[in-house]
Amino acid sequence: MAQKKRLLADISLKGLDIAPSQVRGAVRIVPLIRRNIRGDLRLNRRSYEEDITIVNLEGKFTDPSTKYFSYVPHGLVMSWTDDGSPVVSFGGQILKPDGQRQEYGCASVRLMHRMAKRESANQLRFLPLHLAMEGFLSLFFSGPTIAWREYSKYALSHGLGSRYETAVSGRYIAGLEDALRVFEIHEQQVGVLVFVAESLASAFVVPTPEDYRALHTSLLEDFYGELIYQYSLLYDTTWPMETTVDESNINSLADLRGAIAKMRQDWASFQGFMAEGLLQRQLNSQIVYTAGSFLLQRFITDLQPKHENYIGEAIIHESGELEYLKTYRLSEAQTRRAYLLSKLAEHNWNLEATAKALSHTSEEFIARIESAGFGYLLNQAVREAALKKTKKSRR
Repeated sequence: MAQKKRLLADISLKGLDIAPSQVRGAVRIVPLIRRNIRGDLRLNRRSYEEDITIVNLEGKFTDPSTKYFSYVPHGLVMSWTDDGSPVVSFGGQILKPDGQRQEYGCASVRLMHRMAKRESANQLRFLPLHLAMEGFLSLFFSGPTIAWREYSKYALSHGLGSRYETAVSGRYIAGLEDALRVFEIHEQQVGVLVFVAESLASAFVVPTPEDYRALHTSLLEDFYGELIYQYSLLYDTTWPMETTVDESNINSLADLRGAIAKMRQDWASFQGFMAEGLLQRQLNSQIVYTAGSFLLQRFITDLQPKHENYIGEAIIHESGELEYLKTYRLSEAQTRRAYLLSKLAEHNWNLEATAKALSHTSEEFIARIESAGFGYLLNQAVREAALKKTKKSRR
């Protein structure tokens, strides 16, 4: 019960201040400044060089269990203390080998166990963004819980089966590498909001300024949604936004200081407004690991097909302060697929009931399932009957 109360319900920037943005081309990077640095939680990057990584999610590698395949350029190692004291041995720990590397001539493969794996009493390795993506892929993975006659034998036996989603590496987001290179990091900065053509591409927060400086360029190794990639190619600048100080009201240094503070506050409010598709949005969260007074969670925003939707991970201190955050914006197609599955699950996978809830005929709903790439879940006779009826109605 206590853990349920600590589940992340929305993203709050408690303990963080939004600073004025820096712009390069179509990329706007908004610094996030932490007021109080705790020091009892640290994050360290662990690089991987393999062409592909296979993560065993349960059981042994040799067992016929669920596995996750992807290119994983780095993981994060989380270290913490239980008494609130600083992580003094950070970076000096003796690390165990993380998985196995195998060479196959044309490609190298890393075999790993679990998305988040405890390595010592106060140390956990997890795979950033992939942890969230794996949670997204596993949504409603088991498929129909009732053997409705409309579903295929495959769906009834294997659920959704093998699922995949595609994303774009940050190195292919036009202008991002250049923007990160010239970006000026503030003294107390622990994170950023990254906008591409004024659309929120990523939110990234870490516990300390030292961690941020070490992980600043890791944003290039993250993956981004299809829309962000297209925006980076279509636009080469941001919208002009300027704010000025009315010099007629400045008669002293105190007046100037107050006016600058007001200007910074207005900027922060506006840039928070630009990220409202993520901030204060209702979340569905899942606790991944409890590390003393910290909770590692992954989440998905409440799915709204006509709005921005995100998945991500967060580490929250028991005080409610956000210690770590990384997000990925779902594409419209990814949102549609997840939304359809959520509605089917909501109605016990009953096609007629789900179609009625969405104000569709059964044929329209089956066409929507086909369009989303889930036609294989349905009985072939049901698919053909729906297609025949749809063609007949068009004559």
